[in-house]
Amino acid sequence: MAAPRGLRARQPWAAARSLVLMLGVSALVLAVVSTFGTNAASWLSTGASWAGVGLLVVLAVAVRSIDPERLDRAGLFTAAGAAGALLVCGLNLLTQDSSAGAQAFLAFPVLWAASHLRRAAVTVVTATAVVANAVVVPLLVPLEVGISDVLITGVVLTVVASMLERSCAVQERLVEALEQQATVDTLTGLVNRRVLDDALTVALTGSGDEGTALLLLDVDSFKQINDEHGHPVGDDALVHLAGIVRGQIRAGDAVLSRLGGDELAVLLPGCSSAVAVARAESVLETVLSTPLTLPDGSLLAMSVSVGVAHCRAGALGRREFYAAADRALYRAKRGGRGRVEVAPA
Repeated sequence: MAAPRGLRARQPWAAARSLVLMLGVSALVLAVVSTFGTNAASWLSTGASWAGVGLLVVLAVAVRSIDPERLDRAGLFTAAGAAGALLVCGLNLLTQDSSAGAQAFLAFPVLWAASHLRRAAVTVVTATAVVANAVVVPLLVPLEVGISDVLITGVVLTVVASMLERSCAVQERLVEALEQQATVDTLTGLVNRRVLDDALTVALTGSGDEGTALLLLDVDSFKQINDEHGHPVGDDALVHLAGIVRGQIRAGDAVLSRLGGDELAVLLPGCSSAVAVARAESVLETVLSTPLTLPDGSLLAMSVSVGVAHCRAGALGRREFYAAADRALYRAKRGGRGRVEVAPA
């Protein structure tokens, strides 16, 4: 069963790389402290510290070896952050070290979680660190001193984790918005030419027995619509056409794209020539029978010309396939518009 989205990483691969680095640095610092620092005061503290070093190294190797997507689906990144906080507090208890330096180690798992995990996961890791520290510190120092240490450490960890998580969340939303703008036409909501090109490249190399079809649609007399009614109505006409195409051709079966201007494209992977022509004629008939309602309530009749090209896998390259559909489109326009033309096989 997959972990809930809130307990997963924003980018599993980045989280895994950063986790391996954090585990390595933590192991190195702990090894130095175990050799020269307060952790070397007794055989118990030394043994516990070196056991912690070994565990950190093993975990780093494991994270590096396993697919980050699998770790993320299992919720193990959140578990790793919480376990890191428990490990720090456990070592502090075993080594009888309640110093600020020892508690500062809690920043490793908390800040890593805030940098790479989603809000619910950051809350789990931070809460684990704060609660575990609140349990351990009073066992090592007088209560009045422990309360102060616990309060300060808890506030610092919580505030810093919250600020960092919010900053990362804002950055993630900005990246998603930029990706959306880079792949989707803002007027029609259809994907842009780049997305269509990528999908077409894949389809032409593995379209199965049925082959691949490409429909190019062009609004008839679009310049006249803009000249007589204004560019906002021209935009409305494109949105209207995009809505009709969506209604006639399911997005799950096709890639719907605006190439630019008044030209739309429909890529139909795994589609026979006969089915592609039927889809094109269905779109044309719907456009002819569904006028655009203008702002003043009047109706504007519309028509489109459609060019259809079809090929088997490997028969044509992307440029040749586009050219074949484009030639069919212009035959439709020269033949009187409001019609479907099919490129020769």
